[in-house]
Amino acid sequence: MKRLLAGRQVNPFGLGCMGLTHGYGVPPAPEDAAKVLEAALDLGVDHFDTANIYGAGRCETLIGNTLAHRRDEFFLASKTGIMFDGPKRGTNCHPDAVLKSLDESLARLKTDHLDLFYLHRFDASVPIADSIGALVRAMEAGKILSYGVSEWSAAHIREAHAVHPVAAVQTEYSLWTRNVEIAVRDTCAELGIALVAFSPLGRGALAEGIRDTSTLLESDIRYSHPRFDADNWPRNLALIDGFNAVARREGVMPAQLALAWVLSRGDNVHVIPGTTNIAHLAENMARQDWQPDAALLDEVGALINQQTVSGPRYPANMQKTIDTEEFT
Repeated sequence: MKRLLAGRQVNPFGLGCMGLTHGYGVPPAPEDAAKVLEAALDLGVDHFDTANIYGAGRCETLIGNTLAHRRDEFFLASKTGIMFDGPKRGTNCHPDAVLKSLDESLARLKTDHLDLFYLHRFDASVPIADSIGALVRAMEAGKILSYGVSEWSAAHIREAHAVHPVAAVQTEYSLWTRNVEIAVRDTCAELGIALVAFSPLGRGALAEGIRDTSTLLESDIRYSHPRFDADNWPRNLALIDGFNAVARREGVMPAQLALAWVLSRGDNVHVIPGTTNIAHLAENMARQDWQPDAALLDEVGALINQQTVSGPRYPANMQKTIDTEEFT
């Protein structure tokens, strides 16, 4: 059941931790978020994914405070490279910034090393060899065991891999976000790189997580995402209703079917769905050994895909920070 990630066999069902501190409206209280982390570990999750920007460091602090005493039980990944200055968002993968951010992350996480450290976005202002060189120095110092990149194009992944082998590429991948299929998925398979899919449940849309988008708070990132707006959501909801009907027919929950579809895309693929709800976490894990047959996978893949979904995955200002190839 386990799959290889950065030289280590881990459960391909990891936990994306962003929502525990920000991103989807009002986050849970720290004590409740801590219970989710503990429950995940107890349910067999051994891959936790966070980033320095999640909650402006609060997510890393939460993980450190909650799980530091069980550090040898799980694979820990974090990221750097996205910066916020008030309302402004940008990238900074300068070597000095990368190494400074790493030390700050290690302190918050209460650990002396990360199993995997990603460059969260591509920074066109810094030569790739310079950014990767800093990560190599961090590996030589024992602060990280491997490195990865997030939302990078296939060409830039290859360029980084030529400097030092890339362990993992993280990108959005789900039934309704297929950009990785243009070039990144094949590149990862060719080079022996793990592909870590974030938002494999379509930001909750494929897990019965939302029906009325008019109730979204401005602090919820979906509030500004086109697929959830008043024009596109009714059409997308119709697709989701059809998908949910297929899941009911098969006797599984929609989230279980959506996750199984992503994992079927390759033996190097991992998923890191996020949740703030222990019941949802248990639901995600309950059918982790299930492998749907090809006919079912093809059926849902034909129902929800890049051609049938309405609206781009990001608003224009965020899309500018994404290096992954886009459909034309």
